[in-house]
Amino acid sequence: MKIPVNTASHQYEVVIGNDILTSAIDSLCEQLPKVDKIIVFTDQNVWDAGGDYFSENFPLPFEVFVMPPGEECKSFENYKAAHTFLINNQCTRKSLLMAFGGGAVGDLTGFVAATYMRGIPFVQIPTTILAHDSAVGGKTAINHPEGKNLIGAFYQPKAVIYDIHFLSSLSEREVRSGMAEVIKHAMISDEKWLQELMLIDSITNIPSDQLASYLKAGIEVKAKIVAEDETEQSVRKYLNLGHTYGHAIEAAAGYGGLAHGEAVVIGLVYTLLLSERYGKVTREFTKSFLQFAYNNGYPFEAVSKYTFETLESFLVKDKKVEYGDLQFVLLNTIGNPFIQSIEISECREIDLEYRALLMEVCK
Repeated sequence: MKIPVNTASHQYEVVIGNDILTSAIDSLCEQLPKVDKIIVFTDQNVWDAGGDYFSENFPLPFEVFVMPPGEECKSFENYKAAHTFLINNQCTRKSLLMAFGGGAVGDLTGFVAATYMRGIPFVQIPTTILAHDSAVGGKTAINHPEGKNLIGAFYQPKAVIYDIHFLSSLSEREVRSGMAEVIKHAMISDEKWLQELMLIDSITNIPSDQLASYLKAGIEVKAKIVAEDETEQSVRKYLNLGHTYGHAIEAAAGYGGLAHGEAVVIGLVYTLLLSERYGKVTREFTKSFLQFAYNNGYPFEAVSKYTFETLESFLVKDKKVEYGDLQFVLLNTIGNPFIQSIEISECREIDLEYRALLMEVCK
């Protein structure tokens, strides 16, 4: 399957399928100008799990830079080490980077590509469900100790090659985390799709053909939005649904303490509570979604570990703060998102309401 992504700066394709790495790379290299070197950025966990398959099926010579796993690869230190690796390997503007891994690897690789010699081409080869979202759209970044993704650039890949062969090695927690972005895509686009997801007995045990269909649908939602708004001036902000409160609790837990998707689902429930006030979302729906997410193992106990004062220190550093107020993506109804300015005092009220609801539902 091929999904076109048409942005103002660049057009490319997401190729999705099983065991497609060789054919997709061959096809890509026919389209790209000649490259002098191919450098693969990956992390230790991904390389241990999928390096043999990658090496056997990648049809061209390459060098590999293996990074620390998880958010640690998005540190200043690793960003510098990545540039040093490219310099030491005499890479030029004709060199090509490959991001082989999950969202963190893709974010780091894209930002290195955007900044090495003022920009070299890169390709996303995502290996997680979560990365069906992060690999598409050209958001690249590294973390600062004071907040996630605060240093980055909009920089589109030349292609996204999504070989779902790699998904077979994911842990249950990684599947659960990845499905958070699928749920988010459904929530901002299609009530019927969201209801279908909420009826699944276990979102960590979806048949591969059905999972591929959901991933394709999620990528299509994102591609449509990115085509309309590449640099997040308007509708692309809708893709941040659940991320404002979610990023705060993820940061409070320390990067790696909570999986990104776990934090996003926690943030989605917070968003639904706000959407009861500003939209037409009902408390009945909020409770049913919370019950669905709790039954599927999302760790809502994380909320009770941190006071609102702790979370507030991260909320106020959010990239979506404008003139002192937080800009939340809310839902008028499922599939109809909008942006609402929320004062920090109201964020505190909703946080208290959230904690009470968790006591009621997550018994």
